Formats: sequence, structure tokens, C-alpha cells
Amino acid sequence: MPDLDFAALRRWPDVEAHDLVAWDATDRLLLDEAQEALVASPTEVAVIGDRHGALTLGAAARGATGLRVHQDALQGERALAANASRLGVAPTWQQHPLDASLVEGARVVLLQLPRELDALDEVAGLAARSAPPGVVLFAGGRVKHMTLAMNDVLRRHFGDVHASLARQKSRVLVASRPLPGPGGASGEAGAGGAGWPREQRHLDLGLTVAAHGRAFAGTSVDIGTRALLGVLADALPEARDVVDLGCGTGVLAASVALARPGVQVVATDQSAAAVASAGATARANGVGDRVRVVRADAGDALAEGSADLVLLNPPFHVGAAVNTGLAPRLFDAAARLLRPGGELWTVYNSHLAYRPALEASVGPTRQVLRTPKFTVTASTRR
Repeated sequence: MPDLDFAALRRWPDVEAHDLVAWDATDRLLLDEAQEALVASPTEVAVIGDRHGALTLGAAARGATGLRVHQDALQGERALAANASRLGVAPTWQQHPLDASLVEGARVVLLQLPRELDALDEVAGLAARSAPPGVVLFAGGRVKHMTLAMNDVLRRHFGDVHASLARQKSRVLVASRPLPGPGGASGEAGAGGAGWPREQRHLDLGLTVAAHGRAFAGTSVDIGTRALLGVLADALPEARDVVDLGCGTGVLAASVALARPGVQVVATDQSAAAVASAGATARANGVGDRVRVVRADAGDALAEGSADLVLLNPPFHVGAAVNTGLAPRLFDAAARLLRPGGELWTVYNSHLAYRPALEASVGPTRQVLRTPKFTVTASTRR
């Protein structure tokens, strides 16, 4: 049986570190469990959640062609392309949004199990509604991150769900016999269809938050973002061009647009779910005409010197691993986007002590707010 040289895969241009890997045993197990189905339907395969190309390249190595692929992270898409180039593999796949076009006609769906149950619900519902009745969904994950609730989510959408034997601390859930459900194959309710994105009204903030399943914090507002919202009125009141960098569900973007009718806002994130959510949040709050949503890696699609004010709540996790390497890269990105004299307002966990890095990347930095958990700083572009 042909196979991929997994050891040759890299995460680049995603974050690389000694404790971060480009593939794991789940990728191999998924391909092995789906081998018979891949042989039977080599041109009817969809891949969802491939992190850096192992599933897509692995399926291609086993004869699958015309693959349809959805990767939430833009860096994942770029890592797949880079790994294919490094291995001399000609692309035989196309990237798709998380909508019906991804799974229409697919008889095999390979899924890296998301840790968020809402994300699994959105994907499983889409596959059950829009793929043929004979579709089989192979969903793999590390045993330590899997829960019985994942089986329950799959059973909302499929009549038969069973688990493979565990191997190298990984396991695959196999779902078949899709159940009839709301929404139909057209997915009118959003990119994932049938109730996605979901919405929640936050009366204390005067804000409606919309979120797709994979979006960080869902329809809630995390406490770090709340800390920044509490001082947002003081953030360079004369600013006219604002960037919400790493926007997530677009809470900051929509909030500043609501509070300042004269500003133009760009909300940007590398996550497809975040970008779709931020656009939906802006529309739900009536500011869709002043919030432009852009999928980009650290704002790399935005023009240099295009912002007076950048708002940032940087992540400190890469998948399941704690890694603070993302924040300095975003600080550098903010410095590139800001005009001289513009400001970066950042919220972060107080113990991370990012101030020296902010001063090195952007410029003079002052503390705006500090609590035992969070610090908000304002950095002025040199």
C-alpha cells in the first residue's frame, strides 16, 4: 500500500517548536481506517480539518483524486501547499469553504476531530444534510481529547456511530446512515447551514455576537475582550481607520463601529470560522457597511500604514499547546499596519508581561488598565 513520508512534513509557515508537530498518529489511523472506502470511492473524498497537509497528502498518496479540502486556518492551507511542493506532489485538490460545495457527492469524509463540540455539530450536520445517503464520516482524534459527548453529537446526525480500536493513543469515530434534519442541502442558515452561525444578545454590552462552531469563545465574550471593551472609549478617539487584528467573532470590531459612527473598521483573522463569524456579527449589529472582514495571516493582506488604531487580544495557545510565540508576531504586524503616531491597544494575561516586546516592536507603551488577570496597554507607533 503506498503511503506518505510523514517524517518529511513540516508545520511551516505555521509556528514551529520542539513540542509542536506537523502530524500525529491520528492522521495515520484515519487513513488506515478509511482505506477500504478510499479504494472504493477515490474521486468522492472530502477532507476537513487537515492541520498541515498530512490527511490530504496521505489520501492523495493512496490514490484519491479531485479531493475537496477545508482547512480553517490559513496557515494550514499554506502548510499543505508548502509540504506538497517540498515532496514534489502536484496538487490534485481544491480548497472549499465550509458549505455544501465541500461535501456534495462525497462518499468519504475524513475529519480531524475538533475539540469544540459546536464545531463537530456544524460539520456533522453539514455532511449529513449535503452529502449522499451513503456517505461515511471518519472522525479521528487523540484519545485524551475525546469525550463520549462527541459520540452523542454525531448521533444527532447519523444513525450508526461506532469507534475503532485505539492505536498509539488515537481513535476514530465512524458515522454512517445520515439522518434527515432541518436546513436541507442548500445551507440557507449560514456557511455551515442549519442554524449556523448562532447568535446571542449581550444586553450589558448592547451587542449581538454571531459565531460558527469553530470560533473561539462561541457567542460568549471572553473576559480579556471585556477588559479591553471597558476602556475602548479612551482608545485614540480621533482614529478614523481601525483594525481588529485577530478578530475572532468580531466583538471589538462591531463595538468600535457602533460607538464611533465615523470610523471604518477592518476585522481580520486567519481562521475561516472567525472571518465568517465576524462578518455575521457586524451584520447582526447593523454595521456591516463599515466593517470589512478579511481573511489574512497576521494582517498580511492589509496595506502598510493603513490604520490609526489597532485592537488586539492575542492568543497564547497553538491548538492544545500553550505557546506565546504568536503574540510578538502580531505585535510586529500591528507596527506594520499603523501610521506613525497611531496606537496599538492590547489586552493580555498579566503574568505574560508583554510590555518590553510591545515597546521593541511598536514603540513607547503605557499601562491603561491592570487587574490580577489582565493588563491593557497602549503602544504608540514610532
